[in-house]
Amino acid sequence: MAQVEATTERVVAADAEKVFDALADYSGTRERLLPEHFSEYEVREGGDGEGTLVHWKLQATSKRIRDCLMEVTEPTDGELVEKDRNSSMVTTWRVTPAGEGSSRVVVTTTWKGAGGIGGFFEKTFAPKGLARIYDAMLAKLAAETEK
Repeated sequence: MAQVEATTERVVAADAEKVFDALADYSGTRERLLPEHFSEYEVREGGDGEGTLVHWKLQATSKRIRDCLMEVTEPTDGELVEKDRNSSMVTTWRVTPAGEGSSRVVVTTTWKGAGGIGGFFEKTFAPKGLARIYDAMLAKLAAETEK
């Protein structure tokens, strides 16, 4: 089983603190940022950053649906880490200043992929599909925070 990784980034014309707060607001803003690939979104504990437990289903392709139960931590300033209780998937959001009134958002998702030929295709195509999903989410984040 190989490690699979997908990384997407965007510069947002809003202060890093404002952008981070929007991402960490699981009980409000976060749900509005989700593209159509996400369903059954539900905050089960917390709702603001560290200590949040949130559920969703992620439909990466027409046949591939992940049931995710994410535990949220904030290991360092400007960083949210979502660890899936149902799989090896970990998503890390990093928000850093990127000049006056702007911030850089980098989202990286990793998981242990399948072995064999299926694992080859997963490692080849899954990161591109996930990048498209996160591009849509980051566009909504920019629209939400650049107001």
